[in-house]
Amino acid sequence: MSSAVISGFVLGALAPWLTRRLGAYVHWLLALLPAALFAYFAQFLPTIAAGNTVRVASEWVPGLDVTLSFYLDGLSLIFALLITGIGTFIVLYTGGYLHGHHHLGRFFLYLLSFMGSMLGLVLADNVITLFVFWELTSITSFLLIGFNHTEAKSRRAAMQALVVTGGGGLALLAGLLIMAAVTGTTELSEILGSPEVLTSSALYVPMTILVLLGAFSKSAQFPLHFWLPNAMEAPTPVSAYLHSSTMVKAGVYLLARLSPGLGGTELWFYALVVFGAVTMLVGGILAMRQSDLKLVLAYTTVAGLGILTMLIGLGGDYAFKAMALFLITHAFYKGGLFMVAGAIDHGTGTRDATRLGGLARPMPATFAAAVLLGLSMAGIIPFVGFIAKEVMYEATLHVGATGVVLVTVAAVFGNAFNVVAAGIVGLRPFLSSHKSTPHHPHEAPVSMLVGPVLLAALGLFCGVAFPLTAEFVAAPVMASLNGLPVGDQAAELYLWHGIKPPLILSLATLALGALGFVFWPQMRAGIAAILRAIGWGPDHGYDQTITGLERLAYAVTRVQQTGYLRHYLMATFLVAAAFILGTLIWVGGLPTDFRSPTLLLPEVIALALLIGGAIVATIVFSRVAAVAAVSVVGYAVALLFLIFSAPDLAFTQFMVETLTVVILVLVLMRVPLEVSALRTRAGRLRDGLIAIAVGTAVSLVLLTTTQGPLDLRLSEFFIENSVPVAHGHNIVNVILVDFRALDTLGEIFVVTVAGLSCFGLLRLTLSRRKAARASIQPAQRTDSGDMPGGEA
Repeated sequence: MSSAVISGFVLGALAPWLTRRLGAYVHWLLALLPAALFAYFAQFLPTIAAGNTVRVASEWVPGLDVTLSFYLDGLSLIFALLITGIGTFIVLYTGGYLHGHHHLGRFFLYLLSFMGSMLGLVLADNVITLFVFWELTSITSFLLIGFNHTEAKSRRAAMQALVVTGGGGLALLAGLLIMAAVTGTTELSEILGSPEVLTSSALYVPMTILVLLGAFSKSAQFPLHFWLPNAMEAPTPVSAYLHSSTMVKAGVYLLARLSPGLGGTELWFYALVVFGAVTMLVGGILAMRQSDLKLVLAYTTVAGLGILTMLIGLGGDYAFKAMALFLITHAFYKGGLFMVAGAIDHGTGTRDATRLGGLARPMPATFAAAVLLGLSMAGIIPFVGFIAKEVMYEATLHVGATGVVLVTVAAVFGNAFNVVAAGIVGLRPFLSSHKSTPHHPHEAPVSMLVGPVLLAALGLFCGVAFPLTAEFVAAPVMASLNGLPVGDQAAELYLWHGIKPPLILSLATLALGALGFVFWPQMRAGIAAILRAIGWGPDHGYDQTITGLERLAYAVTRVQQTGYLRHYLMATFLVAAAFILGTLIWVGGLPTDFRSPTLLLPEVIALALLIGGAIVATIVFSRVAAVAAVSVVGYAVALLFLIFSAPDLAFTQFMVETLTVVILVLVLMRVPLEVSALRTRAGRLRDGLIAIAVGTAVSLVLLTTTQGPLDLRLSEFFIENSVPVAHGHNIVNVILVDFRALDTLGEIFVVTVAGLSCFGLLRLTLSRRKAARASIQPAQRTDSGDMPGGEA
């Protein structure tokens, strides 16, 4: 299973090279991978339908309990089949849609990497693995949405999608880590196996809110829905893939996956039902405002995601069954209709529904696919969309006395907007009166028609063969959402339920939808007028938020980045002292024994030099005097090393201090200002107080450390292994050269780079001076030669 996930990235890396070699036929070869993966996952259908699950795992970061584990059950299997199946059609579609594009190989790299990321996400059984693939979908979708990077709108849409979903991803990571901490495991299958541990935890509310933020941002729930329609700046294959079964449904998948563990509470119910219902209605209303076919479909995707979220929140057999059916229904018709929109754009040069008409004759195959897909979207019998709508109304009617009316009315209007959108995209461009278009209408190539035709046929097949749909789709997904074995889950489906409330609601939905389609121009104008009157929205709020963050960052930078090293040092020392002292006081770690040891004369001399040098360095005005005083402190420290039998450290300290003094004095000889030009008496007092605070903090830490028991295991390790392992009797040298060889090598490398940089700057300065002298001397000679009377 891990090979299936990684294969997308591998083939994606080879795609640019294959595109250069195979040219116009590369998409037929690349489509073999998602087709083979679809066949691979399809073989698990009988196993999963029989009530079994499949899990594979390998160690990744064992020290952090992170495994590369993948889990296949009803929910993840259906998503894997949608990702790979529709991915096959998208790869083929891309070859026709972007035929001849000079960055086609790069596009296939992004597309196949995105497919691998989505497979990893829906199959992941470890929270860290899930998060890694979650972020990979954000990154690869950023590259896909911004594929036309020369256009400002594409760059903005890509960045907006990355910011919104990336921010939600950080919230999700925090929520997943809390879940892992509460349950004591990072494996999702184990976490979800203990729902009472999660729901009874004191951290249930924050973990749930964080998870919902991540899921809502990814699946464009109101008020975070604005990024999804803006992502329509991407090429149509991207829109078809992201909106049908992949990225935008990642949040829905997460909610469904975590439902057995986090569901069943009032917070979960009201959050998902309220936000889902509002998103459904907002998406449907805004879809009626659009005339661009892709934008109509984009906003109905927002509405569809709201429906799925609402159904997960409702819970229960009816709602979960409706969720499973609407999941595949939406994937079929939305992916197909996006491809239809792209085919219309390809064949006419426009996607504006008000400028399209009479395309049934010049584009018969596209027309047939569009009609079938539109019928499934509208929920007409015998398509699976009809069954999904019927079961959805069953679910809303079982909500309970308090919310049944509101939820049912919302569902009716949401589905009615779908009916109108189906008419706008599937019927209006083909059956309305003929209109002139930028290009003479013509049929799209075969590679662009395979997807819409087969997806339309699948929508019809799953409706007619409803027993198979119930056995292999509905029951396994319901079992996953309920946390039950498949055998314990009933999923009866029928094309005809009789004249019951769901059928009456379906007829009302069709009537409202037909009415809305007839009066769509007037409805569109009215919604546009209302939106103009409001004058703002979440998209504008996003721009204001980004602008505010930039201004805040600029203001913070102006305060923090003053350009003066002394300010940075003061801030560093103050923060360090505050944290050290605060921690000692907070945890009660202050030392208790302040007895003074008996000092020998050499120790007294060294301490006197150290303290005296520090005081002098604080009060003097001369830079050179300050450097000399600081060097006295360094030499005093070296003397202490020598007194306490560390001659190698003392020798190193003497060398460092000598070189430091020489270099600083040479540099300061070039600086005309004295310390008095920069430091007032108040400044010296401030510096003295900071020094006292830092010194006090460090002294207290050292006293506390020496008064407690010391852990000598590391020291004993070095003593025991210095000779037998490293063959050295000087333990300090052995530590530096053998046990910490890479650390020492890194320090040497840093010093070398710094020295070479200084050497380069000196050479640059010398070369500039020589160039300046060379430019001055000829000028002087010219001036003297032109003096009056010819005098030199």
